[in-house]
Amino acid sequence: MKRKLLVLALAVVAAGASLCNAQGRTGSLFINEVMVQNDSNLVDDFGQRSGWIELYNAKFAPLEISSVYITNDRNNPTKYAIPLGDINTKIPKRQHVVFFADNMPSRGTFHTSFKLEPGKDNWIGLYDSDKQTLIDSVLIPASLPAGASYARTADAAGSWSVRTDSGADGDYITPSSSNIIRDTNPKIETFAQRDSNGFAMTIMAMCVVFSALALLCICFMAISALNQRAARKKAKAEASAAEETEAVNTPALGKDANEEIAAAIAMALHDHFDAHDRESAVLTINKVKRAYSPWSSKIYNMRQTPHK
Repeated sequence: MKRKLLVLALAVVAAGASLCNAQGRTGSLFINEVMVQNDSNLVDDFGQRSGWIELYNAKFAPLEISSVYITNDRNNPTKYAIPLGDINTKIPKRQHVVFFADNMPSRGTFHTSFKLEPGKDNWIGLYDSDKQTLIDSVLIPASLPAGASYARTADAAGSWSVRTDSGADGDYITPSSSNIIRDTNPKIETFAQRDSNGFAMTIMAMCVVFSALALLCICFMAISALNQRAARKKAKAEASAAEETEAVNTPALGKDANEEIAAAIAMALHDHFDAHDRESAVLTINKVKRAYSPWSSKIYNMRQTPHK
């Protein structure tokens, strides 16, 4: 019975983990850019050119895509399974990864088991590890020219556009990178225009530094006050404990009784040591008697004059 309950609990945990994982991939993993006929673009690690599929992680956290399925067949959702055990299948936050559609899965994790067909509509789908949840899909039109890619207008955007190497309209082919190449930051440019001399930046920086120092000082003062309070409390507790111990160990006697006890102790010591004179105003000198032993006599250690 216990074994059955354990198996059931493990199954529930596994199902919950799978559900959470599926929810994490859906809405976070996107097919971002696709090239069907690659004649002058990206080269794989074997020096070959083939169609490729770019995936994008839209989360602000790493996303593991192992056990996700990539397919170009609606009736076969498990055509290519991204294998486990490859550290590169963990896409960093807001980053991309490219899979080569060359029908050469033996070449590595990022080589699929199918090819894209030029001149035809190519449907591409991403399925989760449960083989049923469709994470994302796209239909590449047959009119896509050779050497061009079909990409989202921006990473994870809902609209798509055709891109070429020339990028006449600013739409460049960007495998394994953002679909919009940003070389400037509008916020920084606006701030630079409004604060050309840098006074506002200086004031802000000084405010941040001094605020941090003030906060640090307040923290140190608070810690010191807490330590002092704890030390006083501890000393007070120790003093109270010492008083209670003394009250328990000391008999409940009056002042006269304590004086009598002290006098009795003094007389006992006086008689014990006998360190006093027998008569007043007379110095008594007692002879110290020591037991004689020939073993300790020095004469036996001296060389004797021989008898003739």
